[in-house]
Amino acid sequence: MTNASETATAIAEAVRAGRQSARSVAEQTLDHADAYDAIQPQIWIARFPREDVLQRARGIDARLGAGESLPLAGVPFAIKDNIDIAGVPTTAACPAFAYTPGRDAAVVERLLAAGAIPIGKTNLDQFATGLVGSRSPYGACGCVFNREYISGGSSSGSAIAVAAGIVPFALGTDTAGSGRVPAAFNGLFGFKPTRGSWSTRGVLPACRSLDCVSVFTADAADARLIDGVLAAFDNEDPYSRANPKPSWKIARIGIPRAGQVQWCGDAQSAALFERAKGHAATLGVTLIEVDIAPLLECARLLYQGPWVAERLGVIANLLRENPGAIHPVIRGVIQAGESMSAVQVFEGFHALKRYERDTQELWKAVDALLLPTTPTIYRIAEVLAEPFGLNGNLGVFTNFVNLLDMAAINIPAGFRDNGTGFGVSIIGPAWSDGALMDMAARFHNGAALLPAPDNKPRVSTVKLAVVGAHLSGMPLNWQLASRGARLVRTCKTAPTYRLYAMANSAPPKPTLVHVPRDGASIEVEVYELGLAEFGSFTAEVPAPLAIGTITLDDRETVKGFVSEPRATDGAQDITHLGGWRAFVAGTRKP
Repeated sequence: MTNASETATAIAEAVRAGRQSARSVAEQTLDHADAYDAIQPQIWIARFPREDVLQRARGIDARLGAGESLPLAGVPFAIKDNIDIAGVPTTAACPAFAYTPGRDAAVVERLLAAGAIPIGKTNLDQFATGLVGSRSPYGACGCVFNREYISGGSSSGSAIAVAAGIVPFALGTDTAGSGRVPAAFNGLFGFKPTRGSWSTRGVLPACRSLDCVSVFTADAADARLIDGVLAAFDNEDPYSRANPKPSWKIARIGIPRAGQVQWCGDAQSAALFERAKGHAATLGVTLIEVDIAPLLECARLLYQGPWVAERLGVIANLLRENPGAIHPVIRGVIQAGESMSAVQVFEGFHALKRYERDTQELWKAVDALLLPTTPTIYRIAEVLAEPFGLNGNLGVFTNFVNLLDMAAINIPAGFRDNGTGFGVSIIGPAWSDGALMDMAARFHNGAALLPAPDNKPRVSTVKLAVVGAHLSGMPLNWQLASRGARLVRTCKTAPTYRLYAMANSAPPKPTLVHVPRDGASIEVEVYELGLAEFGSFTAEVPAPLAIGTITLDDRETVKGFVSEPRATDGAQDITHLGGWRAFVAGTRKP
């Protein structure tokens, strides 16, 4: 690209007008890609040879010279590596599964015919299963603004290629949010059209009945440009659908009822969403609170219902013959499909029909929904340490969209203090695509978005004493390790505490209580972690536990676990053991 801020629309106009050649655009794009390889080479699974790219660009210049009208003349783009391009292996981030197609995917065919130039195939969560971007043997992708944090997935490399300014658009896929989640984290538009609007012929399925090709762009106009090229009925794709071209307008936007959004302790995301709602209210639409509980329940069907078996069908032979070739997290997710019975499949379909009826009623009340794309973001280390639950948290507002035949677009809506992007999604019924893109453009053009901070290293730290499951080697220590916490020392508290094993907690949890008399010194570990990391850790502490201030045996005061009075109801007093490890081991400390 001649400039990282150039859009596909601007590049195509310049090339068609002769202000620059497709070849010069390609050369500068390749130089930019080479430079970014020093930062995140793992965004690519295959970069196309320089001469091949330049040859394609010369061909575009020749076509223009012959009088062809090319809507994407000379526009470089990237392709997620579960989408076929002829003669290039499609790996889906699993080398053992790779195959070399003899034909381009339908979407690639249409882009090439329109004059676009492919630069390479991008990394992804293996078999497009995940929302994190870290489930790949080719490496974990990091957020373009702060690489300590996840890029989002599964279309991780495609999002970074656009966010880094290498290409103005990139193809992803979106079954559960794979095109919207990484767009949100990286400050992009992520457009997921109506199912069947863009052909999925030549796309390796994740859930074939739900899959959509999606696109990442820097503005809404480019999303509409790409939609204009790709939206077409494909008789060779049994899931392709003809657009009935309804006239859909957005005047009423549904927002969640109070308390229906769980932010996973991320107060900044909550504040950004409140600001987004306030901005939407200035756009001449009416905001209406709606009950999104049925949507959130429906979302669980995607990975807790029979659609996991649909994913299994794609890789069943590989799973049977060479299971070690599959990423262990992906294997764990998809193997669940082996236990699904035909009865459970039909039960899932019946449940979906109930949610479809709820959705029909919803569209009588509102024309679109405004939701956070995700409730929070995580560090790469966090999702590697706890890959299932954290990934699941990211899909609560995206998983239901394809199940319920909706279209959606992520809109950049600000940045957290750690530099990562926050996004909101405008979601509408099938074939509301154009109206959603129009609303996205209106929202974005009028929004005073906060610039991404410079992410200078933070020097403020906090000392935190832990007494139970967060001790080294214990089940929750990953919550500290993933935040870069450093073990400072092992010591004891001042002799003014009693230690209890809480009742009715599985696994057992300790509670440390300060007492005016008859106390004892309890073994703790003291960690040091950054101020922001301490804040995110504290936000996740469940009641009746809390973080307060405790005194150590050398009179130093540090932050540490305390509890509400109810924590000791029915609890077992284990003070005499001197610490949690002795209780777990079932032995008395000497």
